[in-house]
Amino acid sequence: MSKISIVVPVYYNADTLELLYEDMREKILDKLGEYEIVFVDDGSGDDSWQVMNRLKDRDPHVRLVRLSRNFGEHAALLAGLSVCTGDCAVTKQADLQEDSCIILEMYESWKRGNKVVLAVRKERKENPVKVFFANMYYSLIRKIVNKNMPVGGCDCYLIDRKVIEVLERLDEKNSSLTLQVLWAGFRTDKIYFVRQDREVGKSRWTLSKKVKLVMDSVMSFSYFPLRFMSGLGIVFNILAVILLIFVLVEKFTRGTPIAGWASLMCVVLCASGIIMLMLGILGEYIWRTLDAARTRPPYIIDEISEPGEKETHDKKQN
Repeated sequence: MSKISIVVPVYYNADTLELLYEDMREKILDKLGEYEIVFVDDGSGDDSWQVMNRLKDRDPHVRLVRLSRNFGEHAALLAGLSVCTGDCAVTKQADLQEDSCIILEMYESWKRGNKVVLAVRKERKENPVKVFFANMYYSLIRKIVNKNMPVGGCDCYLIDRKVIEVLERLDEKNSSLTLQVLWAGFRTDKIYFVRQDREVGKSRWTLSKKVKLVMDSVMSFSYFPLRFMSGLGIVFNILAVILLIFVLVEKFTRGTPIAGWASLMCVVLCASGIIMLMLGILGEYIWRTLDAARTRPPYIIDEISEPGEKETHDKKQN
């Protein structure tokens, strides 16, 4: 019988972990057959690790991974995927906004031969402003990064063991794991669900993390920013030539004096701002190149706790 791994990244989720486990136990665990749940503590500062250990004592199918510090959700997922033992693995958020039953649907789709199964949001019962900006992000990704990104976006997906091995070989930092899965190009299926609003706990998905995700998604999978810089430079050069011709024609045909300190300063400031923007974009690419060249691991596992084991394993994962 095939085995499925459920990988759950944990970051300040002490108040939702037991509710999440009970929800999965009541709805899906008895129907999965052979399974394991891999909780990955991504440097939580609350009681998440203690709650995870209680769940491990209750269920022999639970494995725990503890990272040395907070590396981010994508690194935590990659760490969980690197230690899971299932023939396939599904990522599951700990915030109770996804119905656990979708795991059964994805599992059945995988049995039909699909290597990747995406859980796509057909509706989001959340703050309209949040939904608006989320949809803007996914629209941007479809246009300039990967046209296969679902319209509603997806954070939850099931992937085959072959896909897991590809992700481990990629070993990318400052990237998006979801886009890596789509980039791999394996046979993909989609299921749809309604994402609920968060009722328990507080989201740690801050504005700075969202901005970083946008930049990582675009710069890791597209050369659009570089092409944008080139296009902007060409446009301003054309405008400069047109303006120069206009000024010279006015000077020699009508004798219009060449003056205008204020307008000149506006042009200089505008050009300077564009130059700084371009330098900033180049700097982002250079930083990512430097970060990759140092070959630091995307995460460091501090401890792996197996069912029935008490010892601590300190090791690094690439």
